[in-house]
Amino acid sequence: MSAFVSEIIGTMLLILLGNGVVAGVVLRHSKAENSGWIVITMGWGLAVMVGVYAAGIYGGAHINPAVTIGLATAGEFPWADVPLYILAQFIGAIIGACLVYVHYKPHYDATDDPGLKLATFSTAPGIRNTPSNLIGEIIGTFVLVFALLSFGANTFADGLNPLIVGFLIVSIGLSLGGTTGYAINPARDLGPRIAHAFLPIKGKGSSDWGYSWIPVVGPIIGAVIAALVYGILVP
Repeated sequence: MSAFVSEIIGTMLLILLGNGVVAGVVLRHSKAENSGWIVITMGWGLAVMVGVYAAGIYGGAHINPAVTIGLATAGEFPWADVPLYILAQFIGAIIGACLVYVHYKPHYDATDDPGLKLATFSTAPGIRNTPSNLIGEIIGTFVLVFALLSFGANTFADGLNPLIVGFLIVSIGLSLGGTTGYAINPARDLGPRIAHAFLPIKGKGSSDWGYSWIPVVGPIIGAVIAALVYGILVP
């Protein structure tokens, strides 16, 4: 139960700070409005760092179903615990998204573009091309999970791992995130998308359910491939 609560809290902080930086950049009359992609990628990297530090108190600090599934595939995490972790991650993601809405509500009200409002909850591709978008999420998550498994083979000073993981997210965002918005985390995308669907956001528009499966399926495929490749290279 401690691990369950830790995953909820860690994922909630991830989404609150990660989607919060997107909201600050894209919503009208925010003091961070139009501050750009570098701010978003740095904000997400720091959000992951905070979430991992928080979730690591009692749990494995996965805060990402793809990471959980990837670690289980690699034999680094028990399959029996996978459903509980994923449930906690989705609960935390939905709570975090709701808190972003509460925090930025006047700015949601002042923003006319429904696409910008949705961007503060979930990802969307720069160019909508299903095969390319799916491959992009697979590659991004492959890098994430393969790197996380590789980090385990290295020795860091106590407490440094979450910081290194945060920089990994920044690297993925800067190098690979421009195509799909680099969800690389099913809970990060689908949880807030569900929140977007039920929250009373003024002029919110569609939740883009036609695209919603890509940030779920792509990261899971990428995580499994990363775990299998790592297992071959490091038996």
